[in-house]
Amino acid sequence: MARSKPVVSSHHGIWKYFNPSYYLRRPRRLALLFFLFLSVSMVLWDRQTLSRDYQLEVSKLNEEVLRLQLLLEDVKSVVSEDVSVNSTLKDVQEDPADAQRMQRVKEAMVHAWSSYEKYAWGQDELQPQTKDGVDSFGGLGATMIDALDTLYIMGLDEQFQKAREWVATSLNFDKDYDASMFETTIRVVGGLLSAYDLSGDKIFLDKAKDIADRLLPAWDTPSGIPYNIINLRHGNAHNPTWAGGDSILADSGTEQLEFIALSQRTGDPKYQQRVEKVISVLNKNFPADGLLPIYISPQTANPSHSTITFGAMGDSFYEYLLKVWVFGSKTLSVKHYRDMWEKSMNGLVSLVKKSTPSSFTYICEKSGNSLSDKMDELACFAPGMLALGASGYDDPAEAKKFLSLAEELAWTCYNFYESTPTKLAGENYFFNSESDMSVGTSWNILRPETVESLFYLWRLTGNKTYQDWGWNIFEAFEKNSRIESGYVGLKDVNTGVKDNKMQSFFLAETLKYLYLLFSPTTVIPLDEWVFNTEAHPLKIVPWNDQVNLGQSTAVQQRKPTIRLRQRRIGRMTNK
Repeated sequence: MARSKPVVSSHHGIWKYFNPSYYLRRPRRLALLFFLFLSVSMVLWDRQTLSRDYQLEVSKLNEEVLRLQLLLEDVKSVVSEDVSVNSTLKDVQEDPADAQRMQRVKEAMVHAWSSYEKYAWGQDELQPQTKDGVDSFGGLGATMIDALDTLYIMGLDEQFQKAREWVATSLNFDKDYDASMFETTIRVVGGLLSAYDLSGDKIFLDKAKDIADRLLPAWDTPSGIPYNIINLRHGNAHNPTWAGGDSILADSGTEQLEFIALSQRTGDPKYQQRVEKVISVLNKNFPADGLLPIYISPQTANPSHSTITFGAMGDSFYEYLLKVWVFGSKTLSVKHYRDMWEKSMNGLVSLVKKSTPSSFTYICEKSGNSLSDKMDELACFAPGMLALGASGYDDPAEAKKFLSLAEELAWTCYNFYESTPTKLAGENYFFNSESDMSVGTSWNILRPETVESLFYLWRLTGNKTYQDWGWNIFEAFEKNSRIESGYVGLKDVNTGVKDNKMQSFFLAETLKYLYLLFSPTTVIPLDEWVFNTEAHPLKIVPWNDQVNLGQSTAVQQRKPTIRLRQRRIGRMTNK
């Protein structure tokens, strides 16, 4: 039989192109296949790249839309919200013009901070004229720590995070340095605790505990009244020689807020026990008029025969009697603080006089039985303190009396500024018969006390006059103290000659109080926060009998934060 020719199927014909030998025998076709593969790969790669870029752009646009929606929600809530602080505070109508003033103050803070960052990063304070830094407090980063909460409140997130990294990696308290217990407590312990309360970041609490532990040996005295200077490395404590061995009233009675707060947040009672013993000792023989001289023996707790003043070296002792009562939720366990404060306010009234011919109300200093017609600008914290404490009186007549006194004193303090050619206040003033006031020590070092009181009076009365006064003071700082490399004080408020120091409290206090003066009352509300004497806000938390702090550890170790809406208000003006 003849053999027929085999038939090749079409299916077999297609599969031959997948056989490598087909191309190895035909180089041109191999090259064509490689070129075709390369072309297809490039087209597919380009399409994938374009797709990823497109998705990335869409994601960015979605984020921007979300951000704008959040801003719109904030604007709507700010406009429509009926602000209610508490029963003692008045509802305040928010003025859109305040936002512009807030922004101006915020820009001032950015200028101050960026100058510090550029010329004095990590040092205690900036010297703007010479564009360098100086370690005024032993190299503890005073400006850095003092400014933390101001940066946070203003929504300056990038600057806050950079400062936070410095605290975490570079802040070291192991220094052979004799530190002021007072300054270290109010600036460093207070600043770190405030940053913790606002952000919830535990690094700040750990650092606060570290420095507080180094300060504790200062309280190891026969009476419990602390020494005012202590070596941070060795723990050796003493008092300044110019104080004759005595402790200073303000320096010894202005640690209670910070150390009580630290005990609350760590659950360790040792901090509170040290500072509360000071008050217990002083309360045993507290004078009927509540006025203590500025020098007290750390051996016996007996006051010396020295000046009584609401200015330098006396001021914040009286402030903390009130603020610990507020910080303690005004409960029975802190009633003795309020009782002592009310006695002291009756004593303050005995020091009040009026000038002629303009009837400016002022607070005298007292030596023995003699009154001196001198008032420090530092004493201008008193109007704010009186306004804050007025609502706590059971008798409405007493509440009205002290609020009126606060308003009169605030008018005097504002005129400390208005009475000089630069519109900035001197360090102290003398009151003379028939000539009202005259500046004594004529420097201005960017102090905050007057704007602090204006802030409290605005929050507590809703009177916009206090905002206008504060704005005038801000503009005077802008005109006289702002230079290209930061802010400086004045050597003389009459001539305007500038000094070479940007005090850390300018960022901690002056700019913060000015910003809050124009902020909605929901930003750091006074029924939820207490400011220490360096303007560091500490969160009010429930507390039991704090002598037995260990039993309330669960409450104390909560993660404290401010409300989201308050945080976003800071972001609203962030450019």
